[in-house]
Amino acid sequence: MTHLPTSGTPPTRPGLPTLPAVPAPPTRVPQVPHGPAGPQPRRTAFAEGLDQLRAAATTEPGRLRIIGALLALLVVAFGAVTAWQMTDRATAADDVLTSSQPLSSDAADIYRSLADANTAASSGFLAGGQETAASRDRYEKDIRTAAEKLVNAAANSDPDSPSAATIAKLNRLLPEYKGLVERARTYNRQGFPVGGAYLRYANEKMQQEMLPAAEDLYKKENQRLRADYADATPYPWAAIALGIAALAALAWAQHRNYQRTNRVLNHGLVAATATATVVLLWLVVGHSVARAGLHDSYDHGVRSLNVLHDARIASLKARGNENLTLVARGAETKKIGAETYDAYDYDFRTDMNALGKYLAAAGELADDASGESPVTAAVGNMTEWKKRHTAAREQDEKGNYQQALDMVIGTENATGECFDSVDANLRTALAHEETEFKRAAGDGRDALTGLSAGAAVLAVLGAAGAVLGIGRRLSEYR
Repeated sequence: MTHLPTSGTPPTRPGLPTLPAVPAPPTRVPQVPHGPAGPQPRRTAFAEGLDQLRAAATTEPGRLRIIGALLALLVVAFGAVTAWQMTDRATAADDVLTSSQPLSSDAADIYRSLADANTAASSGFLAGGQETAASRDRYEKDIRTAAEKLVNAAANSDPDSPSAATIAKLNRLLPEYKGLVERARTYNRQGFPVGGAYLRYANEKMQQEMLPAAEDLYKKENQRLRADYADATPYPWAAIALGIAALAALAWAQHRNYQRTNRVLNHGLVAATATATVVLLWLVVGHSVARAGLHDSYDHGVRSLNVLHDARIASLKARGNENLTLVARGAETKKIGAETYDAYDYDFRTDMNALGKYLAAAGELADDASGESPVTAAVGNMTEWKKRHTAAREQDEKGNYQQALDMVIGTENATGECFDSVDANLRTALAHEETEFKRAAGDGRDALTGLSAGAAVLAVLGAAGAVLGIGRRLSEYR
């Protein structure tokens, strides 16, 4: 009977030596570290990195590596923040010169063109069948100018902005106004009194809808201009603070190096200090020059331009109301307190008072003879205009309508001559102040040219110098 070997015992054969049993390998149980409070959690890579950093800081080579890394990081951060802040300011300064101020002037031109077209339309209506080609051409030119400026403003405004809505409104109202004026002219040439009603209706549309919308557009563009100035002029305090911190850290590292080696200069650290100093000086001086130029462009450019635009608009409104006084012939009245006035004549006097205030302000803001001379001339024209208007009103109130008409739109000694002189002098003053603005704003923008890119390049070079300087010290430990 055959016996099977028991488990763990090798089989035997007759004549062969018996082999000893081989024990099975023991099963390994993973050991979990235990502490006083039980199993400990596995350490994170960050914690292990901190341990390695602390261990490295106990030796001089380790400390040098840490110092070099921190110096390089600080210099690079200084350059990066400088480049970022200067890019924002340079962009805003460029917008002031090439975008927001020109758009503000375009908005003022839209207002002026509309008001002047209204004035030309009323002058042509008074002339009746004797309307001159010059008067008609002036009206057509003003309408074209307003339409072109509206197209330019629409192209440079955001589709969802409030300005875009105002521009769309003006584009809708302009053809309606032109239609009313053409009807007024047609009926006036045929001798129908209804022509005057159409002209007054056109004037109401201009005064109550179009000019307020144009004024609103002008204010919005001025707000945009002020916002660009606000973005371009603040000091870059974050960059300046980082620059000072970088220079202080580099000075400390060189002092530490001198204390340990008695070597006065470390070429790498000296190069890093030099580049950081150049960037900081360039930042402070360049931005200060740019800031001064932009402030000058606002104080002696934008402020003067705004006042002169307001003066020109006031003169245009006054001229339009003067003409409409003769068109309406007392049909429109205005009651102030217990007194009743001709509505258009009352508005004329209000506009002339505003014109006087704007011209006085423009004279105070003018900082040279070229800017002051046309304003002074405009004041003289305005004074003469008031005298001639008073004389024309006396004739109209006496019933001498034709004499009053000749004194307003005639070819000799008429109030129209004074208005044209005021407008021409204001146009001259505006051109001068526009030149002053462009010069000052251009100087401010140009002072920032290359600063962003230069700061970034010099910061990289400075960081490389700091690393090389520390590397030179590390080589002494090898």
